[in-house]
Amino acid sequence: MKTAPSSLVRRLEEICGAENVFWRPADLLVWEYDAGFDRHPPSAVAVPGTAEEVVAIVRAARDAGVAIVPRGAGTGLSGGTIACAGAIVVTTARLRRIIEIDPVARVAVVEPGVPNLAVSVAARPHGLFFAPDPASQRISTIGGNVATNAGGPHALRYGSMSQHVLGVELVLPSGELARFGGPVADLPGYDCVPFIVGSEGTIGVVTKIWLRLLPLPEDVRTFVAVFSDVDSGARAASAIIASGVVPAAMEMLDAVTIGAVNQAFDVHLPTDAGALLLVEVEGLREETESWAAAIGRVLMQHGATDVRSAKSVEERELLWKARKLGYAALARIKPNNYLHDAVVPRSRLPEVLRDVNAIAARYGYVIANMFHIGDGNLHPVLLFDAREEPIERVMEASAEILKLAIDAGGALSGEHGIGLEKNHFMFWVFGPADLEAQRRARDAFDPDGMMNPGKVFPGGDACADIPTERAKRALAEGMWV
Repeated sequence: MKTAPSSLVRRLEEICGAENVFWRPADLLVWEYDAGFDRHPPSAVAVPGTAEEVVAIVRAARDAGVAIVPRGAGTGLSGGTIACAGAIVVTTARLRRIIEIDPVARVAVVEPGVPNLAVSVAARPHGLFFAPDPASQRISTIGGNVATNAGGPHALRYGSMSQHVLGVELVLPSGELARFGGPVADLPGYDCVPFIVGSEGTIGVVTKIWLRLLPLPEDVRTFVAVFSDVDSGARAASAIIASGVVPAAMEMLDAVTIGAVNQAFDVHLPTDAGALLLVEVEGLREETESWAAAIGRVLMQHGATDVRSAKSVEERELLWKARKLGYAALARIKPNNYLHDAVVPRSRLPEVLRDVNAIAARYGYVIANMFHIGDGNLHPVLLFDAREEPIERVMEASAEILKLAIDAGGALSGEHGIGLEKNHFMFWVFGPADLEAQRRARDAFDPDGMMNPGKVFPGGDACADIPTERAKRALAEGMWV
């Protein structure tokens, strides 16, 4: 027996065209997950092609009493685009225009479905680039980057999305199209842009973004330092920052990751290394020469057995390819992995990394570490086979790692967001009054809670029918002391 579309689906088809609305169960399968483990199908998916269509969709959903989940490329790792409570998904996949590159004002105006890297590609002929560079930048979109306040390796020097978003056009839950900020920094009135960046789709659907562009550096120097173990590499990274030199990027790869990327990309990283630091400096040629020499001295003084410089642009690009696609390379070891995104103070890195590895060993998991060591943003990756090992046990080990980071004075997330993955862990960091203040700020935009229900805040039941959500809630409550 065929299922008939709902009245809301019929209205969505009138707005977007039937070819841009999905509601049959088989069609919804590809929309029920992101890059994490939570799965739940939406009641329907709408793919608008204009901001006006987004306005009409939001108004139709509001009239029907149906919640909305904004979605970009679906590369998120925190379950932020999983549709709970009968919500529909509104995806920005067709909003892919780079509207303008203004080389004088150094501003790009883009729609939310534009891939991150495409902005820098468009800006390069003007001698400009877009600084935030998440590892998924070839496919993750600007709208999703805004939602999670994404960063990347070069956030060490340039900061995350919040430092590079000048303005946002947003469809509010009421169906109004509002603009906050714009092409000029420090406009009069309340500055809502930093609040919108990182709000994870809980206050509206982004339809246009004004981005700050930066001039391409005159000189870039990239080098790899070899260490016998992770501890000595972590101490060297802290010593570089303590010396007063802040690289553009500083990444760590452990032995497990080195082996995987060597196999996947033929990058010829030293096979006998216990850990590598990938360090990059950029700026004026006189500056980079001085910084590179200073960093080289610090590295050798703190245990580096070798420091190798990239000899060409091609070699540099291969090193960054290995780092940014290292996550995918780990599938050569195990078919599944659980990637976390905690932040710890740099001074606590060596001991925290030892304890993280000890947790993995106790549970019997292979662990890979490749992360933004310069700002303490850890990405421990537990490798396993979901056909043989229950996901609940992996989640338990991951929760212990997260708790370890919090107890060390760290944060729940550096760039992936809270979403559904970490919402119940929020009370590990914030007290009731803090969480209530955050809820009131969200409610000023969305008093009825119609945007991305069940995300960010702990304790709600909107997504309680998802098994992994129930398991995480029990872990968060059981481990809190």
